[in-house]
Amino acid sequence: MPTEERIARVTEVLSHRQPDLRVVLERITNAHNANAVLRTCDAAGVLHVDLIGPEAEPFLINKAITTRADKWLELHDHDSTAACLAGLRDQGFQVAVTCLAEGAIDHTELDYAKPTAIVFGNESDGVSSEALAQADVRIRIPMFGMAQSLNLSVSAGIILYEAVRQRRAGGLYDRPRLSPAELEEYIRRWLEPA
Repeated sequence: MPTEERIARVTEVLSHRQPDLRVVLERITNAHNANAVLRTCDAAGVLHVDLIGPEAEPFLINKAITTRADKWLELHDHDSTAACLAGLRDQGFQVAVTCLAEGAIDHTELDYAKPTAIVFGNESDGVSSEALAQADVRIRIPMFGMAQSLNLSVSAGIILYEAVRQRRAGGLYDRPRLSPAELEEYIRRWLEPA
C-alpha cells in the first residue's frame, strides 16, 4: 500500500506533466545517449517519447543511466519516420526537427507553448532526409566554437529546458495538463507495485 507521501509525490509530478511536448528520437545508435535523454525528458516533465529505430534492434533501457526515469515515461516505438511524424501532425503537433542545415532557426525562436514534437537524429548522421521533409520548422543550437555540434543528450537538455522556460512563463506547469480521468489513470498505474 503506497504511503500518503508517495501518493502526494506522484500526484504532484503528474500535475506538471506536459503531454503536448514530445521528444522523438530517430534511429539513435548510442544507447547511452538515448538513455540520458530519457532522464532529461522526465526531469523536464515530458510524458511521451517516440522512438524510431532500426527494426531489428530493440531499444535497451539502462536503469543506471536513466535512474529509472523510463518508468515515468510513455515510450512509443515506430518503424517509420513518415508514419510517426504524420501521426503527430494529425494530433496537432508542430514538428520541429533539429539540424545544422542552412535556414534552421535558433532553437530559442520557436514557440514551445504550442503542442510540439522535437525530433533528434542519430549521432553520426543527424536526422534523416525524410524527417527534414516533414518538418514544420528546422531548429539549431547556436555554435561558436570549432565543434559543429553537441552530444545528443546535451542538445536535448538545452532545447527541452528552453521549452520548459517558455512553458513556465506561460503558466503551463501551474495546472494539470492531463484530464481528470487521465490523471487518475496515471496515478493508479504509477502507484502499482513494480
